[in-house]
Amino acid sequence: MQLITDKKIILASESPRRKELFSSLGIPFEVQPSGVIEELDGIYTPEEMAIGIADLKASTIAHRNPNAIVIAADTTVRLGSELLSKPKNNEQAKKFLRLLSGKVHNVITGVSILGQDVSIAFAESTLVKFYELTDEEIDAYVETGDSLDKAGGYGIQTMGGLFVENVQGDYNNVVGLPISRLYRTLLNLGVIEFAKEKSK
Repeated sequence: MQLITDKKIILASESPRRKELFSSLGIPFEVQPSGVIEELDGIYTPEEMAIGIADLKASTIAHRNPNAIVIAADTTVRLGSELLSKPKNNEQAKKFLRLLSGKVHNVITGVSILGQDVSIAFAESTLVKFYELTDEEIDAYVETGDSLDKAGGYGIQTMGGLFVENVQGDYNNVVGLPISRLYRTLLNLGVIEFAKEKSK
């Protein structure tokens, strides 16, 4: 299966994980980090928060690139009524992991797609259950430095995945980009299409 596009596509992200996932589509794209502060004033649901920040990232890059299709994403973790975004320091990362220990939490990624005649956003949710964690393993993991740039203080695709008992939903959504849903959305929008096979 080969996908093609005649659009200029920009991924508004500095995340190497999102870049790697988007690369799986096999289409050309650029990376332009938005540099926006990942915060919104006001009261929002987790889905609204993730979409709102993704919209902010996408609109910042779309303003500079009016002829491009811009894709942005933002991931947050919800435990009960509490939102756990990227920890500000190691102590907060340890606090997050202690809260997640032995519990089921929801990982929500908002995706925004902006461009000429294109404006669509959605949120994907995945349930993740952690094993009971010891203080020793929490401390050892946080000391690796892996926690600080990841929502909830862990990366499922790195050693943080050792804490995960099970996942219900899209694994890639937990990594940071629900690439399957994004692929289908881009296909439905006509941004990407299948390459036609040459007749023999």
